[in-house]
Amino acid sequence: MSTRHDTAAPPAKEGGAAPGRPPAAATEADARRRARLSRRWQRDIRWSPYAFVSPFFLLFLAFGLFPLLYTGWASLHQVEMTAPTDMTWVGMRNYTRIFDDDFFWNAARNTLTIGIISTVPQLLMAMGLAHILNYKLRASTFYRVAMLAPYATSIAAASLVFVLLFGRDYGMINWALDTVGISPVDWQNDKWPSQIAVSSIIIWRWTGYNALIYLAAMQAIPQDLYESAALDGASRWQQFLHVTLPSLRPTILFTVVVSTIGASQVFGEPLLFDANKGASGGAEHQFQTLGLYLYEQGWVNQHLGRASAIAWTMFLILIVIGIVNYVISRRLRASS
Repeated sequence: MSTRHDTAAPPAKEGGAAPGRPPAAATEADARRRARLSRRWQRDIRWSPYAFVSPFFLLFLAFGLFPLLYTGWASLHQVEMTAPTDMTWVGMRNYTRIFDDDFFWNAARNTLTIGIISTVPQLLMAMGLAHILNYKLRASTFYRVAMLAPYATSIAAASLVFVLLFGRDYGMINWALDTVGISPVDWQNDKWPSQIAVSSIIIWRWTGYNALIYLAAMQAIPQDLYESAALDGASRWQQFLHVTLPSLRPTILFTVVVSTIGASQVFGEPLLFDANKGASGGAEHQFQTLGLYLYEQGWVNQHLGRASAIAWTMFLILIVIGIVNYVISRRLRASS
């Protein structure tokens, strides 16, 4: 039978540290390390978001703010494309000259009419398409993707196709009009037909995009509202008028403002629709927009100072549109 021998731990030396307790120097070093890590963590939490968004602001400073300020400075000088560094101070003369220019006001009127002709039918059609897609349809994903196909198509390709469609002699539009007894229309040289043709390109390209925006807003409307309206005997048309449209007021206002801003900057469609491929907007400037007028002054006539003044005038117009949007939004929120 074996016997158990218990051995006691040797007594601690006099003045030595107790067993299992770390030295005081190690405890202080660990505390300093934790304090360093804590400060580093706090700095990371504070400055990391700024580091993540800094590339955007750097790009904005290089390609947004600097060109904007430089354009404003150039608009106060007489400067030509042939010598962009030779500037002569003229003050507000570039602004007064464009306001006295009949071509500027013609471009402003054309921009307004093309904007109305393109924006109103576009948003109405987008609302109708979104209302149809909001119902449960087979292959609904296919239809939603197809809505974005015109938006993803190149402006150049779309404009060239519409030039062929609106051809005077061999265009499909005139062929269809001829079958119902309407004489051919000169879509490129007459004022209103040319503006309607340019607006049709814009409508074709942006209707599906706005329809998907409306569709997303419609799907966010609670179904309880529609069920309550149906229990009260409301038809689908009445549900659309009294439930859908009031719920879409902020979205409608957003699309109206965005479409208005886009209409004020129309450039590619009228440029490519012109048979002469120039910036005059037709032989008699019948569909020249502000964007084309700016391009003509700066890159055709090579008057960079005047073109800069036009650019800043368009920028001020957009600011006015933004202020009107803010006022209307506040009133809508107050009324709701």
